[in-house]
Amino acid sequence: MSHLTIPADLLPRDGRFGSGPSKVRREQVDALAAVGTTLLGTSHRQAPVRSLVGRVRAGLAALFDAPDGYEVVLGNGGSTTFWDVATLCLVQERAAHARFGEFGAKFAAATTRAPFLAPSHVVSAPAGQVAVPEHVDGVDAYAWPHNETSTGVIAPVRRVAGSRDALMLVDGTSAAGGTTLDVSQTDVYYFAPQKSFASDGGLWLALASPAAVERAARVEGGDRWVPESLSFTTAVTNSRADQTLNTPAVATLVLLAEQIDWMLEQGGLAWAAQRTATSAGHLYSWAESRDWAAPFVADPALRSPVVGTVDLAPEVEASTVTAVLRRHGVVDIEPYRKLGRNQLRVGMYPAVEPDDVLALTACIDHVVEQLV
Repeated sequence: MSHLTIPADLLPRDGRFGSGPSKVRREQVDALAAVGTTLLGTSHRQAPVRSLVGRVRAGLAALFDAPDGYEVVLGNGGSTTFWDVATLCLVQERAAHARFGEFGAKFAAATTRAPFLAPSHVVSAPAGQVAVPEHVDGVDAYAWPHNETSTGVIAPVRRVAGSRDALMLVDGTSAAGGTTLDVSQTDVYYFAPQKSFASDGGLWLALASPAAVERAARVEGGDRWVPESLSFTTAVTNSRADQTLNTPAVATLVLLAEQIDWMLEQGGLAWAAQRTATSAGHLYSWAESRDWAAPFVADPALRSPVVGTVDLAPEVEASTVTAVLRRHGVVDIEPYRKLGRNQLRVGMYPAVEPDDVLALTACIDHVVEQLV
């Protein structure tokens, strides 16, 4: 394998294609350096950092065209922490989940194991396909991922018919900022900043409806014990003051704010969605045109624009291809480990240049030509 090389003129200008953490733009890093001695190492309770949090909240409200009454809420921890927050504070008696990959399965497991909730109703689909929530009597919260980072499947975001007062909790972690949606079809659209928003982890962010805020206040005001650090109501209260309960990673907030501003300046969510669609269109058409590759998601309508998965023929070992690419600075296109497929997985978030996706596929072609 060490003899396999890729000519420099084929390589992408930036070789980062991770599905999360994802590529951080140079301009974000420069902005972070510029505030290194003014914001980093200062109190998160004082005006400069609170102003930064306010900038993030206002930017997200604008980017997603937040409906009247919806609030941008943030808290310490990532989406995994938010599953616990939602289990404790947003599900009153029983949840229903759609599970079609690793991340939807984890949230379903959290509510199913909660001793104070009835067993969750779960509809499932095999990896590479999609399941959508269905109406179930007695369910007061429906949950599903907008995009499965593990498999590269995107799901529709719309309220479950006949759900009445039930909340819609949609995991936007890898979709948010990279594709369009109508936020009013959700009650909580939550995500973390290390994918389309090109930041570090350690935060959860959510667009929350008045119904969700009221639900949390009612549940937490009852006899259910909720730790303060996992309280949705506490997160709402602190967010309204442009702060978090515990000390946030200020560097993460700076990177996040810079990315949001950049996306708004370029044209907002519609621009970002068109950019990722351009990258994805190339990746999938390239895979379909090779006799040793194919998109893992068979239905084109379900193929993610932000995380592309491509199966390789048995004679083309993905581990060899990715190792050669990594030696040349093209990184993080390995498949999701638990999926166990001979596969490539490519992050195509807004920070990734579509021309670099073109260069990536040219590099893969070059490596495969030397292998077979």
